[in-house]
Amino acid sequence: MSSIQTYFVNMASIGDFDPLNASIPATKVEITVSLCVLYTQGIGNKEWREFGRTEVIENTLNPEFVRKFILDYFFEERQNLRFDLRMEKPMVGIPGKKCGNIIVKAEEMGNCRESVMMQFCGNKLDKKDFFGKSDPFLVFYRSNEDGTFTICHKTEVVKNTLNPVWQAFKIPVRALCNGDYDRSVHDFIGEFTTSYRELSRGQSQFNVYEVINPKKKGKKKKYLNSGTVTLLSFLVDIEVTFLDYIKGGTQINFTVAIDFTASNGNPAQPTSLHYMSPYQMNAYAMALKAVGEIIQDYDSDKMFPALGFGAKLPPDGRVSHEFALNGNPQNPYCAGIDGVMEAYYQSLKSVCLYGPTNFSPVINHVARYAASVNDGSQYFVLLIITDGVISDMAQTKESIVNASCLPMSIIIVGVGPAEFDAMIELDGDEVRISSRGRYAERDIVQFVPFRDYIDRTGNHILSMARLAKDVLAEIPDQFLSYMRTRGIKPLPTPPPYTPPGYPIQRHPLQTQI
Repeated sequence: MSSIQTYFVNMASIGDFDPLNASIPATKVEITVSLCVLYTQGIGNKEWREFGRTEVIENTLNPEFVRKFILDYFFEERQNLRFDLRMEKPMVGIPGKKCGNIIVKAEEMGNCRESVMMQFCGNKLDKKDFFGKSDPFLVFYRSNEDGTFTICHKTEVVKNTLNPVWQAFKIPVRALCNGDYDRSVHDFIGEFTTSYRELSRGQSQFNVYEVINPKKKGKKKKYLNSGTVTLLSFLVDIEVTFLDYIKGGTQINFTVAIDFTASNGNPAQPTSLHYMSPYQMNAYAMALKAVGEIIQDYDSDKMFPALGFGAKLPPDGRVSHEFALNGNPQNPYCAGIDGVMEAYYQSLKSVCLYGPTNFSPVINHVARYAASVNDGSQYFVLLIITDGVISDMAQTKESIVNASCLPMSIIIVGVGPAEFDAMIELDGDEVRISSRGRYAERDIVQFVPFRDYIDRTGNHILSMARLAKDVLAEIPDQFLSYMRTRGIKPLPTPPPYTPPGYPIQRHPLQTQI
């Protein structure tokens, strides 16, 4: 067998494949497809390793492989895939013409994504001991396959009452019963046993449970129960994920803002953080490329605004904290990350590094665009790359608090040896950021110092991968927190495209005999 064609696919860009513009074979050829082999690529050494292979399908122009590849998806990593099609004989067609396409589809595994909201109340839950009235609470245990029980939820304590009403609570179905609707839930004053399926009937006579204390039952002949527990409500909800929104068409808009203050050093000198070495990228370029190359796969047009701040601009030496790297303030968009990199390099040749280090103008710039979109169709990510201490801390905190209610996240990458204490405060992981008595609605800032990710062996590819993995890891949760608080649901996934002459796809449960 010989490998006749290789395809490189980025997991994040699978949805960008445009079959409408793909070439249709001019001449049909008879081939014998043997199998398709999937390879994954390592982050540091870029080595390709076989992940799996399909079954063999013979004598067909349109093979549909039954075996599916199941991989873990990580937003914050660039996960390159390679598909090798292996044939028993070479394809024959018109020279220079494409002889076929491989169509790649990605589907998120369900993995029991249901959650359930429940509320219970108790009636006459009296322990009848020398401590007086009960301080009841419910403890739920999930039965395991080996017959043991594992605690999965505990309600709050309702003090000094025989008839408690506990607060409604939400719990993933996988935690409650691991997707097995008939698995018992062992829930002590006493205990009762039920199952997810029984609970799913909702409020009814079937969901009023006698609370039995086995010790009391064994000692007292007239013992009936220690009260009852009643299910008041039961509501099932499907947990949507970041990928649900991406598949529904939500676009991630990426903007970069670069620090052009004089503290970076003269770009013509090798000691400068902006120095353009002919042998390797500087820290600014590495940070930009590391984050941008992953984010760009979630933006369909791949046109990115690129801004600078803290420089004197030609021709009059005006200081600006919000200028377009491409020199066009009316249209600061650059074509792809390579276009952003080129605009950055050109700016270093035309502007004069100055100061101070102000973040609020570029944050407000992106916030103006984010404020115009409230339907979940777009989400904005601003990458700020800086070398030093922030000069407009109060204004920046106010801008972040204002932006926290918008579809927007901010990534700050610190380059160089400076102390970044102020950036840690903006991150808000320890204490939620506030301004003038107002607290940020949600955490939207992630800060990291690039020096913490530099590989000691000089492997810049590994350094960039480590940086991207850490700074982007919080984006999906920040994204979901915005969508959930606004009650925005993902749009339905568009139907799959079927090329002309390709068999119409059937429902997975439909079979032909």
